[in-house]
Amino acid sequence: MTDISPGPLQTSQAPTSAQRLAGVAAALGLLAVAVWMLATFLPALAWATVLAIATWPLFLAARARGGRTGAAAAVSVLIAVVVLAPLVVAALEAAQEFREILRWYVDNRGEGFAAPEWIAGVPLIGASLSEWLNAHLQDERSLFSGTDVRSLTEWGRIIGGQAVRRITTLLFALLIVFFIFRESDVLLRQLRAVGHRLLGPPAHRLLTVAATAVRGTVDGLLLVGIGEAFLLGIAYAVCGVPHAVLFGVLTGILSAIPFASPLVYIGAAVWLLMQSATVAAIGLLGFGTLVVFVADHFARPVLIGGATRLPFVWVLLGILGGVESFGLLGLFLGPALLAVLITLWRELAEDFSRDG
Repeated sequence: MTDISPGPLQTSQAPTSAQRLAGVAAALGLLAVAVWMLATFLPALAWATVLAIATWPLFLAARARGGRTGAAAAVSVLIAVVVLAPLVVAALEAAQEFREILRWYVDNRGEGFAAPEWIAGVPLIGASLSEWLNAHLQDERSLFSGTDVRSLTEWGRIIGGQAVRRITTLLFALLIVFFIFRESDVLLRQLRAVGHRLLGPPAHRLLTVAATAVRGTVDGLLLVGIGEAFLLGIAYAVCGVPHAVLFGVLTGILSAIPFASPLVYIGAAVWLLMQSATVAAIGLLGFGTLVVFVADHFARPVLIGGATRLPFVWVLLGILGGVESFGLLGLFLGPALLAVLITLWRELAEDFSRDG
């Protein structure tokens, strides 16, 4: 009988241009399908990458003491504590405020509601605003009409859905961070190989610049946020602002977004002014402005831009453009993208100068 079994595949021949083009098209098609399939989890993947890059030095230090798996678990738990602690504090404070509002509602339900006395002391509009509120608050049925209840229910449903979505993204990100750390040796080796094959020798340098930019951005935002929260939290307590811890945490969180943290201390200063605490209001406003000015114009540019020699204007544009394009994740992606582009620009300029 004639042997018709196929012989060994011939792999010595170099692929033709058509084969290479077909391979690239197949790879791009598979990539597009994978992105479409994992679209829901892409934010978690991006956040996990940012968190892993930012905490990489901690992982290396922990791995030197307790092994790769133990270090991955320890750093993942540490990230969870650091991220969740401010949220827990804010949730506890909000729950306390909700209990106070509910108690106020129960105590005044049978007698009608009255506007707080301090509203009448607001300059120019206080008397009119207090009169308008009293006219509407006395009628409980108009205050809690069916339309308002439906609106509040809808808002509650939307906010609750967004909160669940964000918490789910965070949990998946922490899970992915653990596996990134545990498989870090293999992932780094594969990343270097693929980068070298796609971009050549500059790949390693560009990846290093991007990682340095992300780590510098995280360090800058985190350290500046902690500093603003600590200093202005003390200022809130000294000036007599209620719930100073909550306002301090909120200031630190909003400090990550340019020009957002002043909203907190300006609002607190306005409240103090309404309470006739003029000196405390002016002091808080001046101290808060000084702290934010130093943080935004000196501390943050040095921490973020110094690691990659990125000028302040590009740091600012990277943060603002990143937030507009990618949301909160853009705080870290924006400066990293601009750092890579500026590095390429500098290398091309240096090559042209040498050739000239």
